[in-house]
Amino acid sequence: MTVSGIRPGSNYILGGIYMNLVERVKNIIVSPKTEWPVIADEATSIADIYKGYILILAAIGPIAYVIGMSVVGVSFGMGTWRVPIHTAVISAVVQYILTLVGVYVLAMIIDALAPSFAGEKNMDRAFKVAAYSYTPGWLVGIFSIVPMLGILGILGLYGLYLLYLGLPELMKSPKEKALGYTIVVVVVAIVISIVIGIVAAFFIPKPTMPAINIR
Repeated sequence: MTVSGIRPGSNYILGGIYMNLVERVKNIIVSPKTEWPVIADEATSIADIYKGYILILAAIGPIAYVIGMSVVGVSFGMGTWRVPIHTAVISAVVQYILTLVGVYVLAMIIDALAPSFAGEKNMDRAFKVAAYSYTPGWLVGIFSIVPMLGILGILGLYGLYLLYLGLPELMKSPKEKALGYTIVVVVVAIVISIVIGIVAAFFIPKPTMPAINIR
């Protein structure tokens, strides 16, 4: 039996429906214009997407951060700077949890703004837009394994393009309003991320003098 919008030949279960994580990541990155309609037709809940997609991809950055900052370290002229492992782990866990919360908050913003851009309110669809638009940002988190490559995190901005394409497709906003919709969502999301960052600072321990290995 084939479910509309779901590809056969899957590797793991998403809410009882088979789906291939690698294929979804590849398609949303390489061919988002054709993938968004597929996503729109999927009968997946918010919980399904969290369990089968977000919890996996959102963990890439935090894990890479711990490895990069506490194992690899940052090399400079006379040695290597490393963050104490317990500090890195706590920081990574806090950031991971806030990322999971941040996706839902972004979805709420997308849903609340839909009528302002002639779109339709639908929290499930808004969550899909938020979750899959974050994909590039989560993937580039792998560069944190080598701290010096952190600048490549800018590639995560591709998610803005995914957001731009996804809003009219899933929220039924006219395409001519997609740019304005995207800009407003991004601005509000930045403000919220700043607030979350300030809150996070209270839970992340201040590191003691980091370990420096002198060559």
